[in-house]
Amino acid sequence: MVPSWAVYSLLLAALVAANLPFLNQRVLGLGPRLQPKATWVRLLELVFWCAVVTAAGRLLEGHVGQVASQRWEFYAVWACVFLTLASPGFVWRYLRRGGA
Repeated sequence: MVPSWAVYSLLLAALVAANLPFLNQRVLGLGPRLQPKATWVRLLELVFWCAVVTAAGRLLEGHVGQVASQRWEFYAVWACVFLTLASPGFVWRYLRRGGA
């Protein structure tokens, strides 16, 4: 059984990673900010961070026990959960009134 701290830390990492593309202008959160990022760059970053968190979850699962094989349904649901976690950043970036 996976320790609860591992589950919560992975969910926290997923929340941060899902919102990172929307909360800054740097590509992958690194490097200098040259100009505002295009929407397609933000979406590519979102896919990248989703893959990183998925790989971290697989590594964590392998560390505490046997890795279960997953089919496409698991990844479809995970993508929906990751998009749901990204909604605060999306709302802040594109739907916020006033300010910047």
